[in-house]
Amino acid sequence: AALNGFQIDVQLNIMSFLSPQDLCHLGSTSCYWRAAVQDPLLWRYFLLRDLPSWTSVDWKSLPDVEIFSKAFSEVSDNALYDYMAVYKRSCPQGRRSLKSSRPRYGAVTSFLQSLVTQAEPRFAMFGPGLEELDDSLVRKMMTCPEILLVAGLPHRQIHGIGSGVSFQFNNGQKFNIVTLYSTTSVERRRAREEQAVAVNKMFYQENSVVGNQQAVHYSVIAQVRKVCEVVDGFIYVANAEAHREHDRQEELARILAMIDPALGPPNRPLLVLSCVSHVGVRRIPCVYVAHQLQLNLLRQPWMMQDTVAATLDGLLSGIEWLLEEANCKNAQ
Repeated sequence: AALNGFQIDVQLNIMSFLSPQDLCHLGSTSCYWRAAVQDPLLWRYFLLRDLPSWTSVDWKSLPDVEIFSKAFSEVSDNALYDYMAVYKRSCPQGRRSLKSSRPRYGAVTSFLQSLVTQAEPRFAMFGPGLEELDDSLVRKMMTCPEILLVAGLPHRQIHGIGSGVSFQFNNGQKFNIVTLYSTTSVERRRAREEQAVAVNKMFYQENSVVGNQQAVHYSVIAQVRKVCEVVDGFIYVANAEAHREHDRQEELARILAMIDPALGPPNRPLLVLSCVSHVGVRRIPCVYVAHQLQLNLLRQPWMMQDTVAATLDGLLSGIEWLLEEANCKNAQ
């Protein structure tokens, strides 16, 4: 028995040097290897090792927080996670292969929809990552036509708020982004210079009691409310820089105020850009940010995408997902 246990340990140690993709191929060769490569301890190791490097996660693929909080020895034999399934569902490569294996009728539908004149989908963009970073995400978006082409600056107003900027995606589809800042540009600049937090004027606080504790609840001001009522989705720019302090509970309360079902359809998609200023800044892995923001509590589709403000790395992947979700909702 001891020898058999030693052989199993050696086998698992050898397999840990293979990539998850190689293990999946190995498991398809025989019943023996299929059983061997499904070892939960091995896949938990892969999951905890690779997860910090993943650049995106969504509402269908976010791993359960208990995977991180419980030691493997604390999980009973009859309650083991299928770590292999969690890994394949959660890693970006697995999600892309799953997407590519779906029927192609969606492309036909998109082509037919393109023949019909439709209003540009409109998204409200907000969040601390717009204001706290050393590099401006919005300024870069406005000045990088090789990545994202500015298609127009409409002059109509939404209850006193500018109607945003129209962009053209690389497939030719146009969309509009209304950027909502917490306060004036002068106050934002002063807050950055003084390393302070600017007072957010988009929301007003309403205290409520949940159980024996007082909970923070926000509502949006009238002008922002009008924007929330007409947009097709939301873009939240989170500050993912590891050297800064973040009040994620406060951020969640403000996200919930913006996506309040009382302000519009409850299934409008939310894109979260987990943003840092430039490539050299150490970032918090996006899966960790998703758990910090408790995005698993949201009821509508969401996706979190690592983004770099200085280069716009990751932005197009997020916009592509957002446009697909918005188009699907409009087609229903």
